[in-house]
Amino acid sequence: MSARRGGLGRGLGALIPAAAPATSPVVSRETPAIDGSAAELVAIPGVTLAELNLNEVDANPGQPRTNFDDDALAELADSIREVGVLQPIVVRPLSSGRYQIVMGERRYRASKLAGQTTVPAIIRATADDNLLRDALLENLHRAQLNPLEEAAAYRQLLDDFGATHEQLAQRVGKSRAHVSNTLRLMNLSAKVQHRVAAGVLSAGHARALLGLEDSDAQDRLAARIVAEGLSVRAVEEIVAMQDVPDDAPRVRRTKPRTESAAAGHVAAALAERLDTRVRVDVGRGKGKITIEFGGEDDLERIAALLQG
Repeated sequence: MSARRGGLGRGLGALIPAAAPATSPVVSRETPAIDGSAAELVAIPGVTLAELNLNEVDANPGQPRTNFDDDALAELADSIREVGVLQPIVVRPLSSGRYQIVMGERRYRASKLAGQTTVPAIIRATADDNLLRDALLENLHRAQLNPLEEAAAYRQLLDDFGATHEQLAQRVGKSRAHVSNTLRLMNLSAKVQHRVAAGVLSAGHARALLGLEDSDAQDRLAARIVAEGLSVRAVEEIVAMQDVPDDAPRVRRTKPRTESAAAGHVAAALAERLDTRVRVDVGRGKGKITIEFGGEDDLERIAALLQG
């Protein structure tokens, strides 16, 4: 068993510190608050977050759900390949050293179908679902999550732990409308979710894209947002007009400059490849490529792509 790796869209994984022994309580950690102060997460006795080998996990023979839609599983598997598992499964340790699924068999099956070898899991020694749910709700109020992590956490608390929209809204100090709108982000295409989780697209852009039902159209407009630096208002107007042509993203020229057609194509190709805005300026005898990033994690992601 290895410690949970960091990644995009961690959902409830962002609320549980990793690398704590499975037999001991999770240790509280500190997370920067919005005002720059430290917010300490609530310790959850008997709970550990880890990345488990799928071969170490067994299905629950008492699982009441016996039929799993093949098309829905294939769709979830495609999303896992693109974004990863946003909602950790919940397991309990067995005396044999293996783990048994408590919640999340569909995610477990889709992970295997996607060719994954590991799955993020909340290892729960306690049998008290209410204790875990309440502690996660409290931590959700304290932690800073990106919009997709927040949406994934909301969805898992609703699906796995029986929380209600009212409970979520009250515990996190948000309106019910905010909770509902954030949950809708889970309906975005996998590629768009990836960009939101990486910080390349804002929550406002993501909510505007929800006006497009076709996932390919969402992907095309998301590429334009990245390449052209479109504002949320501009995206809302495009969606209202359903004006999303089947063309490659263009690079907007914010000021007159000398640029060859080849440089423009390079900028567009890099923007699409790196999932961020790229500008190519061509001068006399030399030029400059400007690559935007949405934070330290996004910088590391872009650097990894550039290094092949």
